[in-house]
Amino acid sequence: MPHRPYYSMMAKKKNTSIEQILTEGEFAKKPRVNSRRKGNTFEREIAKLLNTRFNTKEFARTPGSGAFATTHTLPKYLQIHGDLITPKDFAFVIECKTGYDITFESIFNRKSDLFKFIDQASRDGEKAEKDWMLIYKKSRKKTILITNKRLLLNNILLINNEYYAYLLTDVLSLPETVFFQQHPEH
Repeated sequence: MPHRPYYSMMAKKKNTSIEQILTEGEFAKKPRVNSRRKGNTFEREIAKLLNTRFNTKEFARTPGSGAFATTHTLPKYLQIHGDLITPKDFAFVIECKTGYDITFESIFNRKSDLFKFIDQASRDGEKAEKDWMLIYKKSRKKTILITNKRLLLNNILLINNEYYAYLLTDVLSLPETVFFQQHPEH
């Protein structure tokens, strides 16, 4: 078979208009993502995962996804901090984030969304007088947990000598005593 020049092979291809090129394939306008719905869905998924892991039904989304505690004046015992309602003795406030464009380079940029989320989780933890967990998932990637508490795991990323990042699956393999505050018997 004789070799045909590239331009003659192109001529044999289906005629495609500029409009088709721009509206199909990689140039196609992607459907708009409802970020609030995506965040709510992620929070429900994390609550379900934690309920399964700890054999409870006490983890649930916070009304208003964390904003309720900051917009209402409530007595201390009714205040809710973070994105999830947790069992009474759970040692952490939980903040959930998904879909934001956080990259590895974000850990070197104090003004990145990553540090805004860490600051938010830290403030919520302070108000609740608990340690905090930031659970982050980028689409089609593994779920990461960042916290201010050093956990007994080998796979760890230390951020600014102050925050610890782990895979969520690794953290959930730890014993329950890591997650619940121990109260001395009266």
